[in-house]
Amino acid sequence: MDQNMNSTKEGLISGSGAIQHKAYARVGLLGNPSDVYFGKTISFSLANFWASVTLEPSPHLIINPHPIHDLVQFDSLDHLVNRLQSEGYYGGVRLLMSICKLFHKHCKDNNINLSPGNFTLSYDTNIPRQAGLSGSSAIVCAALSCLLDFYKVRHLIKVEVRPNLILSAEKELGIVAGLQDRVAQVYGGLVHMDFSKENMDKLGHGIYTPMDISLLPPLHLIYAENPSDSGKVSWMAFAYSCMFGDECLGALNIEMVEVARRVGAASKFTGSGGAVVAFCPEGPSQVKRLEDECRKAGFSIQAIQVVPSCLNDVDLKTLSK
Repeated sequence: MDQNMNSTKEGLISGSGAIQHKAYARVGLLGNPSDVYFGKTISFSLANFWASVTLEPSPHLIINPHPIHDLVQFDSLDHLVNRLQSEGYYGGVRLLMSICKLFHKHCKDNNINLSPGNFTLSYDTNIPRQAGLSGSSAIVCAALSCLLDFYKVRHLIKVEVRPNLILSAEKELGIVAGLQDRVAQVYGGLVHMDFSKENMDKLGHGIYTPMDISLLPPLHLIYAENPSDSGKVSWMAFAYSCMFGDECLGALNIEMVEVARRVGAASKFTGSGGAVVAFCPEGPSQVKRLEDECRKAGFSIQAIQVVPSCLNDVDLKTLSK
């Protein structure tokens, strides 16, 4: 495990009083999007991309805008319009505000006392935007981890409940999503999830079972730099593609699948569209052909690295027996 992954578990930045956590992009391997239909899924966290949130004690509560993702200064009107057309209106500040609000509400509703004190939150991310890799929920997940440590309540909020809390913060902002992504990011590693109605009604969450990441074969991620808005359109298009046909998936998403097919690789969407995960059963020579085809089509491709479990000893003690 590299030093970056260790920071996910350690949290505290030595000597500064600051707390930093990472949450990683995720790949919905099997079953997506049946997490919203009481189904079963398998997902894993992707070490290639992550969001990090840093919390520093401060006299006032401050949410720092990101210099790129929350841009409010432009060179011209054309610059502003072009920026909005490619990136949309939303950055990460709203996500940080929302999880602060929902974290506070959860603690109040569950009689969890929060000690006084203010902080400054800032974030960074390298997760490709609108690529169906759960970039928004990664920011929320990392922020929640910071809040758990700052208020020293990690032992009081069960691991199984945290994905619900993250999802609530996103739904507060009108983001369309299910629990699967948030479970993968909270747990890390490879996770089997059972969202049966019985479990959801009785427990309020699914049954989540970590799996051995060595079970996964070598996989590759293919993604586009500027796909459609996954949280509003593509997710639903993917869910109903069988009803409405390929036009709902979009030409870009179909082309990513076709690129894999041209070299005989198996592929599927990682989530809502904008990226696919590919498997080359013939080995390195087939991977090379896939890389060549991706370059020709203008897509990026990376060998997938899987994150091991993100749970520390305190987290493990909160798990239901």
